[in-house]
Amino acid sequence: MVLGDVCTRGCRFCAVATAKSGRPVRPEEAEELAAAVEELGLKYAVVTSVDRDDLEDRGASHFASCVRAIKARTPSTKVEVLIPDYREGEIEIIVESNPDVIAHNVETVRRLQSVRDARASFDSSLKTLRLAKERGAPLTKSSIMLGLGETREEVLSAMDELRVIGVDILVLGQYLRPSPVQVEVSEYIEPARFDEFAAEGRARGFSSVVAAPFARTSYHALEAWTAHGDGTDGDRAHADGAHADGTVGDRAQ
Repeated sequence: MVLGDVCTRGCRFCAVATAKSGRPVRPEEAEELAAAVEELGLKYAVVTSVDRDDLEDRGASHFASCVRAIKARTPSTKVEVLIPDYREGEIEIIVESNPDVIAHNVETVRRLQSVRDARASFDSSLKTLRLAKERGAPLTKSSIMLGLGETREEVLSAMDELRVIGVDILVLGQYLRPSPVQVEVSEYIEPARFDEFAAEGRARGFSSVVAAPFARTSYHALEAWTAHGDGTDGDRAHADGAHADGTVGDRAQ
């Protein structure tokens, strides 16, 4: 996670610290991150961040610097970025840094968007994903938390809306309450229902679907990326939630 550990938003499901302003941006962070990726020998790196509404471009330039630094030091490493709801003038900065996947999470179904910060919405997230695709992102990806009280029909509707704008990869995971401060879990979803949703996602045209209780955006991210290219199912899910593919990073959910 780059751009500090203090977020300028306050989603009700997230345990990341919040404030009106984040910590000062560290220009050396990009090279330090690239060095860590090289040292760890990562085949695939997922880079995410806190929201930085206090910065002029909301951190897009720094995000892009991190991607370029990784690509320069280890050209064979695939880089996925899990970005905030960047807009016109910001998303282009990200696309031009040439990440292999641009991810942005709608987080939950339309009716339950109130668990997010008031500045976020299902429509703003769709716009970010649509702009990324229109500006040339090779692959786009989004994630939905289950267990917040959504219905099956609402999940399927969210899938449909994501496919309309060309989202390629879908992740479905169980919402787990980080602490008593965050919103409560409404329901624990059975693994069989995750399998059913994975099948529904593939039927709707997602090239890869990762669906499991412990799935998050970075969970088996290399596998999901590979599945997109070779046509195999991308919903391999291990109950222990381990990152077996050499990925790193994911914002707290």
